[in-house]
Amino acid sequence: MKKLILTLIAALGIVTGAQAAEGGIAWDKAPNRTNDLASLQHGAKLFVNYCLNCHSAAFMRYNRLQDIGLTEQQIKDNLLFTTDKVGETMKANIEPRQAKDWFGGVPPDLTLVARSRAGHGGTGADYLYTYLRTFYRDDTKATGWNNLAFPSVAMPNVLWELQGDRRPVYDKVEQHGHETEVIKGWEQVSPGTLTPLQFDQAIGDLVNYMQWMAEPAQDTRIRVGVWVLLFLTLALVFVWRLNAAYWKEVK
Repeated sequence: MKKLILTLIAALGIVTGAQAAEGGIAWDKAPNRTNDLASLQHGAKLFVNYCLNCHSAAFMRYNRLQDIGLTEQQIKDNLLFTTDKVGETMKANIEPRQAKDWFGGVPPDLTLVARSRAGHGGTGADYLYTYLRTFYRDDTKATGWNNLAFPSVAMPNVLWELQGDRRPVYDKVEQHGHETEVIKGWEQVSPGTLTPLQFDQAIGDLVNYMQWMAEPAQDTRIRVGVWVLLFLTLALVFVWRLNAAYWKEVK
């Protein structure tokens, strides 16, 4: 029964996390820099080093990273660590059987996660930005970690060396006649290799890349859409004047 519950948690993946966040802590606004090549390149590096060990991005090919300014040789030298080819999709290095034994299920594919996890709390990027920054130590959990945006998450904090150990600090407030605890901040227990500001910026880059990965053509789509609307506006003026000239004699 316990194994079945763990499997269901892993299968639901970040969907349950999004629902938990919507009913719990407020989502922080993620920076939107999908046209910042330096940010995207740094985010791609973080994704390959920290996410791709367990999660796949089965709808993204390595050579598509040329769209964010990387050359094929840079991709081969810096982002391919196994026998993968530059034209192949981003597949996780973990064996599915091992993933089931460790987490109760195979970690979800992340190609479209930044688009699919939106809710009334914000965008999918907002959820990821909040989720990846709210891990804390919890010895009662199997992984030793817990998360404010996704309570009792099966995923450990893979970025803990960068962030260090933190614990949430709560404040007691009275709501509807009852005393409840709300988080008011964090206390740094032990430092990481990055300062809190640097870590937030790194997570912003990672989420930025995941947002771009979910729709690589989004900036082109927006740019083309603006030109189409401008063309239609201009065409409307010509059509309006042509219509007036055509019916002038009739009137």
